[in-house]
Amino acid sequence: MRNTVQLPEDISRRIDSLVERSTLSRDQIVEDALSQGRSLAWQEQWVAGVLEGLAEADRGEFATEVEIETVLNKYGSS
Repeated sequence: MRNTVQLPEDISRRIDSLVERSTLSRDQIVEDALSQGRSLAWQEQWVAGVLEGLAEADRGEFATEVEIETVLNKYGSS
């Protein structure tokens, strides 16, 4: 069953921007917001973080062996 909802123009633009910057469709973004409680602001922040991480990787900015070991020791099982 498909429903049609009229959205304010600013919200529609934000959804379109998320579609352009992610692999999600408009329907997936709206469904995620409604079913998982993930607001557009949360989704925008998440996509921005993923894109920044990819850009860092493209620049060759990775964690060092020491940084990885520090995290694993901090959160690893005792």
